[in-house]
Amino acid sequence: MIDLSAELITFLMLGGVFGLVLTGFPIAFVIGSVAFIVGILAFGPDIAFHIMYTRFYGLSLNYPYLAVPLFTFMGVILQHSGITKDLYDSLYESLGNLKGGLAVVTVIFGTVLAACLGVIAASVTILTLIALGPMINRGYDKPLAAGTIVASGTLGILIPPSIMLVVYAPQAGLSIGQMFMGAVFPGLILSALYIAYIVIRCRMNPELGPSIPSSELTKFSVQKMVRLMKSMVPPVLLIVAVLGTIFSGIAPPTEAAAVGSLAAILLAVAYKKFSWGLIKHASIETLRVSAFVVMIAALCYAFVGIFMSAGSGEVVTNLILSVPGGRWASFIVIMLIVFLLGMFIEWIGIVFIIVPIFSPILAALGFNPLWAGLMICINLQMAFQTPPMAMSIFVLKGTADPALGLTMGDIIKGVIPFIAIIMFTLVLCMIFPEIITWLPEKLIGPTH
Repeated sequence: MIDLSAELITFLMLGGVFGLVLTGFPIAFVIGSVAFIVGILAFGPDIAFHIMYTRFYGLSLNYPYLAVPLFTFMGVILQHSGITKDLYDSLYESLGNLKGGLAVVTVIFGTVLAACLGVIAASVTILTLIALGPMINRGYDKPLAAGTIVASGTLGILIPPSIMLVVYAPQAGLSIGQMFMGAVFPGLILSALYIAYIVIRCRMNPELGPSIPSSELTKFSVQKMVRLMKSMVPPVLLIVAVLGTIFSGIAPPTEAAAVGSLAAILLAVAYKKFSWGLIKHASIETLRVSAFVVMIAALCYAFVGIFMSAGSGEVVTNLILSVPGGRWASFIVIMLIVFLLGMFIEWIGIVFIIVPIFSPILAALGFNPLWAGLMICINLQMAFQTPPMAMSIFVLKGTADPALGLTMGDIIKGVIPFIAIIMFTLVLCMIFPEIITWLPEKLIGPTH
């Protein structure tokens, strides 16, 4: 055991994580090893092991996290059953004559997927497989097509049922149901702004998103409308099964996740997409994702235990509270830290590291905990789109057909306007906090 100051421990732990993440080692092992080594230096092996073990074990038994495997299972069933493809095709027929129509359809479809899946990799993969080829083959600007898919697919981490909200809420002492309600309007506003950007830009420069030739369009008909309405049935039923049971008070999010999983299976059966191979694949994928999430979560929780026990939490608190310019300046510093961390660390690690540290600071600054939490979650939308740690970009690049000729440069260029839209939405929610707080207060009560 070495006599280390809280300031030095803060530097060693945060600097160690940042430095080792850049080496490419898995984030869970980076965070766990830094915590264990610094813990031994500061407290000795016995105390360090006790802190890490008790927090690791305690988190693994946290009941709300059961929603993670259940929502993952639901998402994988929906992704691989092909139920949602008819919806994209129907929307494609309806909006194909609009300049940028296929990109608009992609945003609408991505919004629907977000309310059904809550798993980013699944949403981006589906959108890439279904939408990228038709857009590029129709002459769409490659950066616009790629940016649309990345931004639309990333909506799933904000619009409920979002796994990020399930993970965030228990850490901040918030209700998952309240966070789900608070995320509805910001998510829909982002979707609407994406559509507005695409429509305006394609009107200014039609070559970016040409409409489908009139010779290939079919006229409006009752059959066309019936097909569109029929294609909406699976996602609507799934949304009602999950969000309906939560918002109506029938079941909390964990049990609603189980209802959603059952509904996804029943829909697969009803649409003749069910097979035991599908169940096997979904189960293995759920096990892989859940183990990944819980491993990172538990080691981050242990990391925070060492960090706070060493007094580093007070160091960070004093530093942020001493920022000149009042509480809004301190809040902007916190948001900037979250944005920068998102460029280098996966969102799970960010949530488990910053929430226990920043939540007391935000409360001391007088901010509504629900509003502040969702502002961080909106901010983390950018973490999926800002290199070098940009999961949505890598999923798109890995899924895209090489024959389409899409480059990493095209994707990065395409996401920049959508990142600017997310920043604008954050400013909008700062000016009008009711965007986040109105629905939870209306349905449940004050969130202060």
